[in-house]
Amino acid sequence: MAKRKRRPLKVPVIKSRVSHNQVPGTVSYTGKKEAKTTKLEIIDYSKEHYERVDTENIEDAFAFESSKHVTWINVNGLNNASEIERLGDYYKLHPLIQEDIVTTNQRPKMDEYEDYLFIVFKMLHYDENGLLINEHVSMVLGRDYVTTFQEADGDVFDGIRDRLENSKGRIRNAGSDYLMFAILDAVVDNYFMVIETISAKIEILEDQLFESKVESDITEDIQDLKKEILRIRRAIIPLREVINRIEKTDTLLIEGRTQNYIRDLYDHIIQVSESVEIYREMIWGLMDMYMTTISNKMNEVMKVLTIMASIFIPLTFMAGIYGMNFEYIPELQLQYGYFYLWGAMILVFFGMIWYFKRKKWL
Repeated sequence: MAKRKRRPLKVPVIKSRVSHNQVPGTVSYTGKKEAKTTKLEIIDYSKEHYERVDTENIEDAFAFESSKHVTWINVNGLNNASEIERLGDYYKLHPLIQEDIVTTNQRPKMDEYEDYLFIVFKMLHYDENGLLINEHVSMVLGRDYVTTFQEADGDVFDGIRDRLENSKGRIRNAGSDYLMFAILDAVVDNYFMVIETISAKIEILEDQLFESKVESDITEDIQDLKKEILRIRRAIIPLREVINRIEKTDTLLIEGRTQNYIRDLYDHIIQVSESVEIYREMIWGLMDMYMTTISNKMNEVMKVLTIMASIFIPLTFMAGIYGMNFEYIPELQLQYGYFYLWGAMILVFFGMIWYFKRKKWL
């Protein structure tokens, strides 16, 4: 027998958003979030001083280079690569750093340079439509400044802004290293909210499965939840390594008292990552639970059909015997034979019902 040829698996052609001929260090935005203008939010502060400037002019940030206070420059909008390059050139950021700032598929990481630290991480949150937003954020930590780069407006840093403006907590009394910690802490705290949302979604699906309220599109919901947890995992697990490196790094940019807070932050990211792994296993088990529920329903249907068939088989046998066209069949001449046969069939019927109930099959 001739062997059947296997059809090759059709793989879709994947087009890279980054040119393979691109020179390393070229600043080219690879994301999808388009901003008309690049917006800057500049906060210059110390224990006794607070100043905030909102602008769309990159050059306005240059005036704070000689500031004697701590300066936080938050840049919104990465698609204007030329503006990012101007800012990076002015602050003497390495070309590879500038490239990583606008490369949104960059894995969370930390690069240590002589005068600054460069950190990449992902900011996760749900929008008003319940969709998971995975935003690429970069941060440069210098001696007296922190610069953050976001893809678009909207973040989880409102608590930090409030503490800076109203001089709450210790942030106004600390340096730029503590501001770096506060930003990472806000991101990790929001991870907890994302994880709680995932937990709520899992509970809803589990309740539907246990209560047999399975909708036709529940498999799509489970697959969407799988994709969500994988996106969350790809953001959180590498950040755990980044924070571990920050904790262990030997740099003059981070003071000893701030290291204590970073160690606490590392404990938090460990807790989040463990929760992610637990919920990942639970989501993987939801499909098995769904298939088990479907199988149980099918078994119940087959059980009812089998019992009905078992009850009617002897009745059909009796009806078949007395329905044969032989002339000399016993009991055919009995005056009440018809009623006797019905009585026997009813007795057999109820007898089998009683037997099935005794065996707890009904």
